[in-house]
Amino acid sequence: MSTGLTWRDGRAVLSAVHGRRVHEREVVPGTEVGWLLAGPRRCTGAWLVGRDERTPCPHHAEIDPDGGAVQCAPCQSVDRGLALARDQILDDGRTYRLYLAWFGEGLLKVGLTAEQRGTSRLLEQGALAWTFAARGALPAVRRAELTVSSAGLARERFKVRAKLEHWWEHGDADHRRAVLTEARTRAHALLRGHDVELLPEHPVVDHVAVFGLTGGAPAVYHAVEGLADGAVVAGRLRAPVGRHLLLDRADGEPPLLLDTRLLTGWTLTPAVGRPPSGLALVPRARPEAPDTQEALF
Repeated sequence: MSTGLTWRDGRAVLSAVHGRRVHEREVVPGTEVGWLLAGPRRCTGAWLVGRDERTPCPHHAEIDPDGGAVQCAPCQSVDRGLALARDQILDDGRTYRLYLAWFGEGLLKVGLTAEQRGTSRLLEQGALAWTFAARGALPAVRRAELTVSSAGLARERFKVRAKLEHWWEHGDADHRRAVLTEARTRAHALLRGHDVELLPEHPVVDHVAVFGLTGGAPAVYHAVEGLADGAVVAGRLRAPVGRHLLLDRADGEPPLLLDTRLLTGWTLTPAVGRPPSGLALVPRARPEAPDTQEALF
C-alpha cells in the first residue's frame, strides 16, 4: 500500500508498506514509472506521540477514493502532526523553528517545524524559497507564529491551487531573497520580547532549481483530480515539486501532475510501459499575458 511521498536529507522518497515492511524508492528525474492501482483505498495509520514510525491503522479502514484525507477519523484523532496543527499538543519537549516561506508574489507563509526535521517540511510544502526566522520551545514558537500572522505579515496556510498557479511565473532569485530578508527583519521587530532565539543571519534558501522550475512549469499540463480501482499512473518523471509529481507521457500528450496524497492508500503493482488510464484529468494552462498595448484609435 502506498504511503505517499516525503523528503529526507534533501531527497524525495516514495514509500509503501506491506504488513510491517516498509519499501522506499527515491524519485529520480528521467525514470520511467508505472503503477496499476488496486482498491479499496485504505487508511495509512497515524504518527503517534513518542514513536518514530507510523502505526498501522488498527481498523484497516477504507477511505474515500477521491478524497484528500489519507486517514480514517479515529487515526486522524490521534495523529501527532494533526494534533500539533490543531494546538492540541502544548509542548512536546522538542525544539522548533519558525520559518517564512515564499510560494509566489503575495504568497508569504509563516509556520513552524521541529528542528530535528531539518528542511523536510519546506521541501514537502513546495516552498519556492524560505528562511528560518527564530527557534525555541513549541509554546514560544507557536506564539511567535500567531504574532506574525495576526500582524498580517504572512499567512499560516494557502490552498494548493494558489501555490500551483505561481509555478509558471515566480520572478528571480534576487527578488525572492529580498522579499524574505525584508519580511524576516519585520518579523524580528514584531518578536522583540518573545521567548525565542532570533536568527537574523540564516540564509535564504531557494528551491526553484531543485524543483526543476527555473523555466517555470509546463505551459500546459493535465492535473490528476481523481483515481479509481484499476487506474494506471505512468510516465517519465520530472523533478518532484513538494509532494507533486510531474510525468511526461510517451504519446506526447501534456504532462500529468499528480498530488501523491491521492496515490496514498492504494495498493500498487508495477505497470511500466502501459499508458495512463482511468484518471480524472483537468487541463491547466499558463495564463496569457495581459494585453497592455494602448488602443491605436
